[in-house]
Amino acid sequence: MTVRNDIRNIAIIAHVDHGKTTLVDGMLKQSGIFRENQQVRERVMDSNELERERGITILSKNTAVDYMGVRINIIDTPGHADFGGEVERILKMVDGVLLLVDAFEGPMPQTRFVLNKALQLKLKPIVVINKIDKQGARPYEVVDEVLELFIELGADDEQIEFPVIYASSREGYAVLDLEKDERISLEPLFKTIISHVPAPSGDSEGPLQLLVSSIDYDDYIGNIAIGRIERGRIVSGQQVTVCKLGEETLRNTKVGKLYTFRGLKRIEIEEAGIGDIVAVSGAGVINIGETICEFDHPEPLPFVKIDEPTISMTFSVNDSPFAGKEGTFVTSRQLRERLFKELHTNVSLKVEETGTTEAFKVSGRGELHLSILIETMRREGYEFQVSKPKVIFKEINGKRYEPVELLIIDVPEEYTGIVMEKLGPRKAELLNMNTFNHGYARLEFKIPARGLIGYRSEFLTDTKGNGIINHVFYGYEPYAGDITIRQRGSIVAWETGEAVTYGLYNAQERGTLFIGPGTKVYEGMIVGENAKQEDITVNVCKKKHVTNMRAAGSDEALRLTPPRTLSLEQCLEFINDDEVVEVTPLSIRLRKKILDTSKRLKMKNKERME
Repeated sequence: MTVRNDIRNIAIIAHVDHGKTTLVDGMLKQSGIFRENQQVRERVMDSNELERERGITILSKNTAVDYMGVRINIIDTPGHADFGGEVERILKMVDGVLLLVDAFEGPMPQTRFVLNKALQLKLKPIVVINKIDKQGARPYEVVDEVLELFIELGADDEQIEFPVIYASSREGYAVLDLEKDERISLEPLFKTIISHVPAPSGDSEGPLQLLVSSIDYDDYIGNIAIGRIERGRIVSGQQVTVCKLGEETLRNTKVGKLYTFRGLKRIEIEEAGIGDIVAVSGAGVINIGETICEFDHPEPLPFVKIDEPTISMTFSVNDSPFAGKEGTFVTSRQLRERLFKELHTNVSLKVEETGTTEAFKVSGRGELHLSILIETMRREGYEFQVSKPKVIFKEINGKRYEPVELLIIDVPEEYTGIVMEKLGPRKAELLNMNTFNHGYARLEFKIPARGLIGYRSEFLTDTKGNGIINHVFYGYEPYAGDITIRQRGSIVAWETGEAVTYGLYNAQERGTLFIGPGTKVYEGMIVGENAKQEDITVNVCKKKHVTNMRAAGSDEALRLTPPRTLSLEQCLEFINDDEVVEVTPLSIRLRKKILDTSKRLKMKNKERME
């Protein structure tokens, strides 16, 4: 067995917005990766356009810094529960984890989820209490809460003896003792990583084994497989065999170029050994979970079991009257190719064919997981339509089971009543309630995943934007009964044309409008939300009848209330079973599945008769 004392492999795991990416920024800057006069933007690891817009990490990223002659390979992971699949597979590449916990918020749902995965893989944890400079920070209490979480998750004696570091990733310092140590740099963090995280070890002379845990793509090079060498050595230009556990098919190929990570760059190298995290190009299409082996020694490694999807949606070809006007890729063949291509990198996604070639069932971890895919595709020029998100039920011992989420809500105490009142009909069960010194309460619920669909926007309205809502998959439990989520109907356009002020003025008395004057509409398109429970059809293209008669006050300017603009997530939350969201690179429209008004009425009457 060879021990590589010159390498440490760590992943940074935490709940969303606890400061992982900012901490990586600080580590990169203080390790001398950037020139002194180099302009470096914030959250430099969030390279994806959507990540920068939303302020969240969606994809895991690799980087590396050198400290005191030791290369520290760092993997920045997503903190949102919907991207848990990214975290699960990345943990196979590392020997230790930095568990970041906010000094005010303490352990949150995703903290529990990712820590549980790390403990199962017997990884060495280092706990970093971050944001100690935040108002209301309670670092010592949070350390106790983290210890309770470790015990609750069944950590062994060695894992419970974790070192604790107090840090401010934004200010760029870390200390071991809050009272005594000077707050200068992140040096205590670097030293703790080197002393506490085990150095990778293995058989350096044995046949090659490299487990692929991530996939990147380059327009010039093609597929790039990223993984850690578990055994042997890999050399640029080497003949290898690609295989997967449980599958007998073998594929012989040749390693093109070999890269290692330094800062934000990939540096080309000639060879690498055990413990190295490398990127391999030129070896053809390689999927996550496959093992690159010695040419005549195909021995696949076991891959982590990814948790199953809990929500599904139907992606179908756009068949609205405006189809093909705004998108570049509009056919079912193009849609199918794009969805199946996504499976190569998005391991927690599932795509299935349906009874028709025009539609595909896509399953994921949650609404955000699927909405990020939809947003990415529309930015790439795809045009399609998606159905209402539905939870995936399971049949266990002849009984119907459904996915249940652990929901944690932080709100000012005055809003706890309205939150409980709204979650009651959604079958939520209160597990715990705590109050903090600053007038905030933390409510913990167990709630069916169905009950959460459409709740986020309602919650923000009820708490006037002052609440924080987080949830993570809890498990499957017996079906909780029917839940009525949407209490209001839709305002549907009567005819195709252009919306005018006169028609909209008459329609706005019925509810809330989603469009303004000049918007092109078609029959069956949803233009607003009705104040009552049933759907109504209105003519927003109706113009004022022109006559030569005048009456006092009749020609005063018609005042329109500004329309409510819905985001993609809000559109998915709003629609009912008989409605879809039309997605194009330029527009997001809501519409009825059956556009023809008379056909819809006939269908409704038929359902009532039955």
